[in-house]
Amino acid sequence: VDPWAIVVRHGRWYLLCLAHEAGAARAYRVDRIAAVDVLNAEFEPPADLNPVVWLESHLGTGWPFETHVVFDAPADVVGPWIGRPMGRLEAVDDGHCVLRGTTGNPSMYAGEWLAAIPHPFRVVGGPELRDAVAAVGRRLLDAAVATDATDAT
Repeated sequence: VDPWAIVVRHGRWYLLCLAHEAGAARAYRVDRIAAVDVLNAEFEPPADLNPVVWLESHLGTGWPFETHVVFDAPADVVGPWIGRPMGRLEAVDDGHCVLRGTTGNPSMYAGEWLAAIPHPFRVVGGPELRDAVAAVGRRLLDAAVATDATDAT
């Protein structure tokens, strides 16, 4: 690899690099690197590399479950609620935007990330994410069901 930078995120150290065998940029957790052979080679990291932004964007891709969400609000209104690991937010028109990415944990994506966004949305891609959003919705609806006074303890 050509090492570009080390970034610490949530207590984990990541090596950002160009992986020659993969022919692509990669992020490797430093604690999972088993061996290092130092080579006498020169390289240049990308001139526009922002290591933190690159890592956060990278961590939002390549997971097994698709996320495709349409918001009924403009991108500039939804944008502050979207972290880079959630995927890429793009404007559709003045009143709508779309979020596309991937996740390894649809339940967390639905219950922690999407549920916190105070704007209407629809999951149009990713059956696992759609199921997870439905489960969160059922749980919240169940919590709102009126009960008799004996339940209040």
